[in-house]
Amino acid sequence: GKAHLWQTSGHLEYYRQNMYPPMEMEKEEYFVKPMNCPFHVAVYKSKLRSYKELPLKLAELGTVYRYELSGVLHGLMRVRGFTQDDAHIICTPEQVDDVIHETLDFAIWMLKVFGFEDFKVYISTRPPEAIGSQEQWEKAESALKKAVESLKLSYEIDEGGGAFYGPKIDIKIKDAIGRFWQCSTIQFDFNLPERFDMEYVGPDNRRHRPYMIHRAIFGSIERFTGILLEHYAGLLPFWLAPVQARIIPISSKHVTYAKELLEFLRSHKFRVEIDERNERLSAKVRDAELSKIPYLLIVGDREVENRLVSVRSKAEGDLGQKSWEELLEFFTSLTEIKVC
Repeated sequence: GKAHLWQTSGHLEYYRQNMYPPMEMEKEEYFVKPMNCPFHVAVYKSKLRSYKELPLKLAELGTVYRYELSGVLHGLMRVRGFTQDDAHIICTPEQVDDVIHETLDFAIWMLKVFGFEDFKVYISTRPPEAIGSQEQWEKAESALKKAVESLKLSYEIDEGGGAFYGPKIDIKIKDAIGRFWQCSTIQFDFNLPERFDMEYVGPDNRRHRPYMIHRAIFGSIERFTGILLEHYAGLLPFWLAPVQARIIPISSKHVTYAKELLEFLRSHKFRVEIDERNERLSAKVRDAELSKIPYLLIVGDREVENRLVSVRSKAEGDLGQKSWEELLEFFTSLTEIKVC
């Protein structure tokens, strides 16, 4: 974005140390974006809005670039360029409480879907360098506390940990070795609407200033992926695994039957592959286990004769034989309840 965009937003004044140096093109300075918000503001301001359109939700998977010191970079967890599941909800002052509550509830639900029950909630307050009056900050912090308390969540105060444009709720989840990483963030922003002169026409036919809620559920797709892989030690839940099951024919004469089973499961949208290499069964099983594939489907003479499949779980071991219909029902249930 052009330099004047980041000047208007306040990033050049309050966030410059985390931005990359400018590039000059056609006598204009451009910065790679550290955040997506000013661009969503531009979409909002593309036309005059009515109160009937609010709350208006704008979202994208956007790559942002932040200049982090080399000493703090860490695998997928801390990088200089990452993808945010970024959303901005523009609402009236009367809608703020409901929007924050709904957004926080969604964030908690999403983390639980992925199996994260151990997390900490922080309310991050005004930093030393910030925009806005003390009264505005206190009102915004109060709205965040109200949302957290309404969901009966325990929380800690992170003094001075807010963004320069408003306080925020940070949700940090624990990785496999006990470290907490910030993922979900919900920020209350009363400053960017003021700086960008955002307006809407109210029921009184007059123009009013909206509020903006910043929302990132995963925070960083890269970081969340890293934490997820460590959390499950590579053995992802069935519904999430790239390959949900591998069919292993015991010998070449069982390959035709194995391929029929493959097509049957794929026709029901399961992610299944087949290992038809001319290798010993033990070698095929070992390769599948090293690949962290949740289920092995082994077929031999008995399975072909009775149209069955022997099921082996990476987590639970031998599950015995199942008919195709029983296997379909079993896999469907795993997808619906989202467990290994």
